[in-house]
Amino acid sequence: MQEIIEQLEKKRAAARLGGGQKRIDAQHAKGKLTARERIELLLDEGSFEEWDMFVEHRCVDFGMAEQRIPGDGVVTGYGTINGRMVFVFSQDFTVFGGALSEAHAEKICKVMDHAMKVGVPVIGLNDSGGARIQEGVASLAGYADVFQRNVMASGVIPQISMIMGPCAGGAVYSPAMTDFIFMVKDSAYMFVTGPEVVKTVTHEEVTAEELGGAVSHSTRSGVADLAFENDVEALLMLRRLYNYLPLNNRERPPVRRTDDPADRMDLSLDTLVPSNPNKPYDMKELIIKTVDDRDFFEIAPDYAKNIIVGFARMDGHTVGIVANQPLVLAGCLDIRSSIKAARFVRFCDAFNIPVITFVDVPGFLPGTAQEYGGIIKHGAKLLFAFAECTVPKVTVITRKAYGGAYDVMSSKHLRGDVNLAWPNAEIAVMGPKGAVEIIFREDKNDPDKLAARETEYKERFANPFVAGSRGFIDDVIQPHETRKRICRSLAMLHNKKLENPWRKHGNIPL
Repeated sequence: MQEIIEQLEKKRAAARLGGGQKRIDAQHAKGKLTARERIELLLDEGSFEEWDMFVEHRCVDFGMAEQRIPGDGVVTGYGTINGRMVFVFSQDFTVFGGALSEAHAEKICKVMDHAMKVGVPVIGLNDSGGARIQEGVASLAGYADVFQRNVMASGVIPQISMIMGPCAGGAVYSPAMTDFIFMVKDSAYMFVTGPEVVKTVTHEEVTAEELGGAVSHSTRSGVADLAFENDVEALLMLRRLYNYLPLNNRERPPVRRTDDPADRMDLSLDTLVPSNPNKPYDMKELIIKTVDDRDFFEIAPDYAKNIIVGFARMDGHTVGIVANQPLVLAGCLDIRSSIKAARFVRFCDAFNIPVITFVDVPGFLPGTAQEYGGIIKHGAKLLFAFAECTVPKVTVITRKAYGGAYDVMSSKHLRGDVNLAWPNAEIAVMGPKGAVEIIFREDKNDPDKLAARETEYKERFANPFVAGSRGFIDDVIQPHETRKRICRSLAMLHNKKLENPWRKHGNIPL
């Protein structure tokens, strides 16, 4: 028996060594952790249970029969993050460059299948050169098997992708179908075709970093939600995000008790909004001063900055926050911000996370670039997301809510549960100046008359009370009591039940 145990330990040691010490040293030299080191950092100490350590590929072509490494380039299993269960796979770049084989894909599919059975999230740590060329179509079939599971798991369990190395070709589509994508700067990149192919086909000269690096995807394409400086920071922030999420779509998000009183007032909010309606202010200040312990986890902070989305807690309960940002494009909705917010709202709705919406929106961004880019269809995505959403929805209008953008931003008409406004809120079809110039065209050459008409319009419409008189606004509140009123609203809505009509699925304007 002792001999068998020794043989087992030898096999385990060989598997843990992956592609060998030389390749591990090369990985470290690039500033990257190994697959196992990443798992150790991500999961609670001693919680990881590894599966399929001894799996090997079955390829015999191109000399592969003599190159068999236990584990076959991916470490899979389950463990806990702050005591809560999670399945994980971590690709090992030291083994065939992390390339995906048939056996490699089967290991990933196994943990995804079990995650669905037991209702816990899946985290993928991606570091792979793509399909293993020696296996041909078998590796492509493996990718497709993973893709199918991504789709089946969507909206059932949270799926998070961490890109920590190369991710090219078909490999990018699995992360693209997960709920969140994080990347590590300078070591991670994603693209469908690499710089050499781009150069050959389009004659464009571009580096891998420019084409598909973490900065490019977190600022220009919006493919990545966050970009981090190194592996350690990325994994620690991933642990932090995990604390906000439920394990599956049948559970409520976790509750973290706080010493921050639910009825805390913040008098500084009374002076947050400038008296000049055209002067910007930072909506993040309102968010941070309203949520528990000033703790806000922003998603995609460097992309479509005119809208803010992210997770926070109110009285210990996870909430999703969507807010217009007056500092960027005056808070207008455009193509990018509509898509960013729509996807976030749909995630929150799928996983029972209440949505708080802070509104200061003068409308949709005008211009040919927006119209030709399809703002009508893309703006409708956000409208569709809020209208379909059945979780508790609390909306606070802080200043402007003009035109169709008022409707879109979780208005009462889209089944908003509690809709509040600050006293200076302006809810109207458009701003006073534009409205008066249309209504009183005949006075366009008389500035004094127009100014008088504008003052009259402001007094009549540029306030929250017209909407309040129709029940579209439930109450006009003092800015300093925003936190208290939101917490009370969420407590009232705790057992909300609302179901959409039965259907296979809606046809969101993609």
